[in-house]
Amino acid sequence: MLQTAPLPASTLPISSLPSSARVVVITGASSGIGKACAEAFARMGWHVIATGRTPERCDHAEADIRAVAVPGARIDFLRGDFTEMTEVKRVAEEIAGLTGRIHVLVNNAGGVRDGLYRTSEGLEATFAANHLAAFLLTRELVPLLERAAQDSPEGTVRVIAVSASGHRDCPAMNWDDLMMFEQFAPAPAHCQAKLANLLFTRELDRKLAGSGIVAQAMHPGRVGSNFASHGDETIQSYMAANACIPPESPARTIIWMATAPELGCGGGRYFHNLAEAEPAPQARDDEAAKRLWTESERILATLG
Repeated sequence: MLQTAPLPASTLPISSLPSSARVVVITGASSGIGKACAEAFARMGWHVIATGRTPERCDHAEADIRAVAVPGARIDFLRGDFTEMTEVKRVAEEIAGLTGRIHVLVNNAGGVRDGLYRTSEGLEATFAANHLAAFLLTRELVPLLERAAQDSPEGTVRVIAVSASGHRDCPAMNWDDLMMFEQFAPAPAHCQAKLANLLFTRELDRKLAGSGIVAQAMHPGRVGSNFASHGDETIQSYMAANACIPPESPARTIIWMATAPELGCGGGRYFHNLAEAEPAPQARDDEAAKRLWTESERILATLG
């Protein structure tokens, strides 16, 4: 159970807070949506802590983000493979070494795979990268989010999950085989992970109620990025054959979700294209959200 302390209500708008005092953590920021978000926050003068996996791509992204940062902004770029939970914990520890407070956490890292891959820890890579990594990173960073909430206007500290409309194609979590080891298929595995993002957001917001922290989720749309670079031929052909929006488009929605005063209350919601959207009924199942939290804790406990 997350322990939080209630905060007094405040009407101070987030725009009145000094940007240099605000810290954002963005995962999967070496390209695509994450990089576009990092650049936007850098232009706003925030302390941006970005994460990525591939060293060369991270180096290029870091250079691009620094190039657009305004004076007073700070950029830190951390490397880690988010299919490995030991790597996630290491990155969390490195983040704690860089800042004592986090005002916005954007759990963006993820993607699709072209088959079943077991990580060195025995996890299925799609479920690990898209759900378990976000679950673990958020859990490890909650103390820094709570510290930010203690001296920030209520509702201005936020956790944002990048989900997808594909959650609608997963009628329910496969509780008997969450990582789909028995009957794996790339698309269903990704859709289940995106449903998990929404259920996790719902339960996280419930657990953080009264802390001054709000958790929300969003659907980015079909984005022209390297999202499907590790996917199978079907998903790569689908992405190539259909029009895609630039990463800057969903990044605008994420920035809005991170800073708009009106989104500082009523957490556990789902947004797309600068507006609230209605998720599928299975994503609004409170009992499933609680069960997923318990199952995620159980899986992580087996890793020691």
